[in-house]
Amino acid sequence: MRKIWDFPGGIHPPENKHQSTTAPIRTLPLPNALYIPLQQHIGAPSQTLVNPGDRVLKGQMLAEPEGRVSVAVHAPTSGTIEGIVPHPVPHPSGMTDWCVVLQPDGEEQWADLEPLEDYHSEAAPVLLERIRRAGIAGMGGAGFPTEIKLHPPRDDKVRTLILNGAECEPYITADDMLMRTRATDIVLGLEIMAFILEPEECVIGIEDNKPEAIEALKQAVTGTRIDIAVVPTKYPSGGEKQLIQLLTGLEVPHGGIPADVGVMCQNVGTAAAVYRAVRFGEPLISRITTLTGEGLASKGNVEALIGTPIRFLLEQSGFSEANTQRLIMGGPMMGFTLDDPDVPVIKTTNCIIAGSPEEFPAPPPAQPCIRCGMCAEACPMELLPQQLFWFAQSQEFEKAEQHNLFDCIECGACSYVCPSTIPLVQFYRYAKGELRQQRDDQIKSDRARERFEARQARLEREQAEKEAKRKARAEAAAKAQAEKREQAAEKPKKTASAAVEAALARKGMAARTEAAATPEAPDIATLEANLTKAQAKLRNMQGLLKDARDQGGDTEKLERAVAKNEERVAAAQAALDDAKAPAPATEAPESPTPDLETLQANLDKATAKLDTMRNLLAEARAEGGDNVEKLERAVAKNEQRVQAAQDALNAARPAPSAPKTDIPDLEAALDKARAKLDTMQGMLQEARDANGDNVDKLERAVAKNQDRVARAEQALAEARNTADTES
Repeated sequence: MRKIWDFPGGIHPPENKHQSTTAPIRTLPLPNALYIPLQQHIGAPSQTLVNPGDRVLKGQMLAEPEGRVSVAVHAPTSGTIEGIVPHPVPHPSGMTDWCVVLQPDGEEQWADLEPLEDYHSEAAPVLLERIRRAGIAGMGGAGFPTEIKLHPPRDDKVRTLILNGAECEPYITADDMLMRTRATDIVLGLEIMAFILEPEECVIGIEDNKPEAIEALKQAVTGTRIDIAVVPTKYPSGGEKQLIQLLTGLEVPHGGIPADVGVMCQNVGTAAAVYRAVRFGEPLISRITTLTGEGLASKGNVEALIGTPIRFLLEQSGFSEANTQRLIMGGPMMGFTLDDPDVPVIKTTNCIIAGSPEEFPAPPPAQPCIRCGMCAEACPMELLPQQLFWFAQSQEFEKAEQHNLFDCIECGACSYVCPSTIPLVQFYRYAKGELRQQRDDQIKSDRARERFEARQARLEREQAEKEAKRKARAEAAAKAQAEKREQAAEKPKKTASAAVEAALARKGMAARTEAAATPEAPDIATLEANLTKAQAKLRNMQGLLKDARDQGGDTEKLERAVAKNEERVAAAQAALDDAKAPAPATEAPESPTPDLETLQANLDKATAKLDTMRNLLAEARAEGGDNVEKLERAVAKNEQRVQAAQDALNAARPAPSAPKTDIPDLEAALDKARAKLDTMQGMLQEARDANGDNVDKLERAVAKNQDRVARAEQALAEARNTADTES
């Protein structure tokens, strides 16, 4: 005789199990449609393998497991897939979820199965994969994937394998009828799980209020090493941790799992499903469900296909809506009220109660707690329900968690004995939900911060790479121009005045004297480019800082970067202002001969800068910035520069009476302008395709080259007209 321990607390509510045990398990006709949820288990939802319009066979996989913790879903019968749509599913909130809608064809045609005569010839991983592909999840609790549960951590050796047949909650008799009628399948399934886990002992725990099931199991275990342990009837002896304590005297540690103490607990329904899956290759497509309550004319247990609407089960059992106070899925202690009877049967649906007003009268209003301590005496987990209630009510969720809130199994024993009729379990569920939401929000916040920091690092890295490339290009351009100047100095045809102009334009010297070399004057164009670049980088950093503040990210680093770039802008502006200051009075240099190409380049540069300042002004006005007035002055100043450059170019151009008629040179200039325009247009298209940050700059360059092509075409046309006239 196996020793039976006890667990603290517990209650003895009315059982009301006789209502559904007087008739055998019934098989119902096929409903018009089956709604098969993709998630009937803990873990990730399965991923569909079928499409609307497909014809499927009974037992065919409709959705495969997605990820490690997931369960497959199969067709409960043959028929046609009508769609994959959101549909109400069993949940206290009445939520909807994705369901495969299957219209039965009535043929009940099976898919090809893969039976296994002798499972001893296969290794444990092969059997576990068969269980995973069969879509088996725990059928007595939250629906944890059985394959995962049969694969405990490497360091946790399972010494005791327990099969839970206690079924302690009132009204529910699904496991009772299963043990009475299919005891052999249960025992054979237990042996398969024992073959996988290799435990030292196997025990089937069952309450003493099920004599027929006890006798059937004793006959089925004849000749095996499986023990039948009969435990006293007390709620919640069917709880996993309570049954382990009853049969072994061991307590599962706080935050731990049964495997931590060398024990594993499975449901009898799960064991029968494992046997059918391994021996015959049958997936989990149906389960025994109790239909009871005074609102039903035909009470009992039915073999319900997964996906069958609850409304159909009720109609087949003589449902009387007028005589039903509450429609409950699960037991009266841990179940929940169904607001929509169209929800489908899932793998964890063990009972539907149509309770009359006499069975489930409306609860009286909750009264203040009188601190009687009855809830603490009834708690099987030895918690402090009264203290947890106060913390949950005052939203002190962290204190509730510190008082082991998550050890609560929500059995409802505390609410049952409370003389003030306080719905304690609802408060605990509320507190757990809030704590889970806070954890999810913290995880999301951490991920957002990590993404922001990674983005900042990437932007800084890209900026550094761009700066390095720019410096390399600048050095290469300077080297090329130096070589070009050396080659130009060697040309005999170059006049002295042209040499002076080249020296003034490329070296920035005020004049050429024979006595001594004067210091090189500041390059205003370079200083203006430096200022524009510094302003652009400042705006970029200001935008990143604004995004960080909006997202609640770390702004300290960005604020330092903005301040640093503001200093750079100020320094660039000061350098430009110094360069533009009038030089000391010196001897007037010899006026150089005007260079049309240089003057045209100055005009183009001034026009480009004017466009840039106008764009900055438009952005500042759109964003309501505080630098609009400053940008307006800059635009006006650049407009004056453009006008001055245009006047200088017009004055330097030769009189129209003597146009240049060198047609070959003009044709070459036109070809060169067109080639450069094609190049810039190609670069612009690549930048647009890559969403580059230099699109605006390239658009201005394309427009400038289009003007040059137009001028070259006009000059060539005028030259040709002149040549025709002279000839």
